Amino acid sequence: MRASFVVPLTSVLAAVSVSVVYSLLLPLERSFPLTHRVEVDQLRARDRARHARILQGSVGGVVDFSVQGSSDPYFVGYEWLYFTKVKLGSPPKEFNVQIDTGSDILWVTCNSCSDCPQSSALGIQLNFFDAASSSTAALVSCSDPMCTSALQSTATICSSQNNQCSYSFQYGDGSGTSGYYVSDALYFDMVLGQSLVANSSATIVFGCSTYQSGDLTKTDKAVDGIFGFGQGDLSVISQLSSRGVTPKVFSHCLKGDGSGGGILVLGEILEPGIAYSPLVPSQPHYNLYLQSIAVNGQLLPIDPSVFATSNNRGTIVDSGTTLAYLVAEAYDPFVSSITANVQQSVTPIISKGNQCYLVSTSGIDIFPQVSLNFVGASMVLKPEEYLVHLGFTDGAAMWCIGFQRVQEGVTILGDLVLKDKIFVYDLARQRVGWANYDCSLSVNVSITSGKEFLNAGQLRVSSSTRDMLFELLPTGIIGVLIYTLVLK
Repeated sequence: MRASFVVPLTSVLAAVSVSVVYSLLLPLERSFPLTHRVEVDQLRARDRARHARILQGSVGGVVDFSVQGSSDPYFVGYEWLYFTKVKLGSPPKEFNVQIDTGSDILWVTCNSCSDCPQSSALGIQLNFFDAASSSTAALVSCSDPMCTSALQSTATICSSQNNQCSYSFQYGDGSGTSGYYVSDALYFDMVLGQSLVANSSATIVFGCSTYQSGDLTKTDKAVDGIFGFGQGDLSVISQLSSRGVTPKVFSHCLKGDGSGGGILVLGEILEPGIAYSPLVPSQPHYNLYLQSIAVNGQLLPIDPSVFATSNNRGTIVDSGTTLAYLVAEAYDPFVSSITANVQQSVTPIISKGNQCYLVSTSGIDIFPQVSLNFVGASMVLKPEEYLVHLGFTDGAAMWCIGFQRVQEGVTILGDLVLKDKIFVYDLARQRVGWANYDCSLSVNVSITSGKEFLNAGQLRVSSSTRDMLFELLPTGIIGVLIYTLVLK
């Protein structure tokens, strides 16, 4: 028997005849709208704290906790921290979790955590997981294969006294968390036929946090946990795909305007313009082969070796990073070229260490396109994908370079670059694809490869002789689970 799954977004499912393939949609919301004012210095500090955590060589799949953020009335900054909702346990309980491609584990806060935030400035009610109150919950023993897998890649601990699989993460910025692994139900709705919906679930292993310290205890951007979409065995995508519940591919389209949000699909978004580049093998993060950078069609004088993957170098795609970071050997010629292209039309200035430009015209079309050239594909950036608007000075708009300079180390492409694009993480083929896209529009999702997961607002279904596609129409609020439908 085959089945389809959908988490009701609206009553738009109408009369659709379905046979089953599993697809999951996870609704996305953004922690702060673009009207929230955050200084670039604060975004940079938050990102650097995160990088100290995710880039530690001793931990393969490191959990990210983004909790910093504050308001400044003189700067219009950008906080792209996307979160969704998941239902866990029996009876099911809803949790708001941050989406993060830079970590593996799904974890939520346990009710026994005394040092964890009790409230959130995001306007959401924090929930706590109670394994004792869930009839389907089970502790993970040290002999469980999932624990054995965790021991190979994360800071997992097994106690001989209670035979319980636990974890403890300590990070370079002084924050930390510890807890234990639980096996329990992840809930969704199954569409069995026309207007017939039945509850369904899949058992997964996730973390239950019993202790948090440092910045993790702050309420600024507190959520219930983190939903890791890394490549490790403990990630939900790996757990479900290994059992044939979903394909080993996920996609997202993150809205960069308005109130944010977007679409997250455990499956493959189809778009004719998607270009793919291979992943660097045997890496804990999504490392790509960046070869060169061009500004206005002109290649910059950068030694390609500065982007090559090694112990302390490489190029990473990371949805948990707000801005973007270039090694000094690439950043300096990049900024110089941008300035040379526009200096006749704008006034270059330095503001709080950032290269900025005073623009008297109404738009930033005078700035050149930038091309990041990877093996097999190029990523073309519009000005708003490498610049950030930081208010006005003497009637002129101040736009600053959003890419940040790192003296040495890893080039990281964060949400400044990832927004307003379809991104497909094809783990089965070990490649990442992207295409510029208006993420407020519908997307097509392939279901021919088997089982897939989706996340969106409204749902529209279409088909052809070669492919069966689902059009997902994001609504203003995305935070629902949808599991795939297939036409008969």
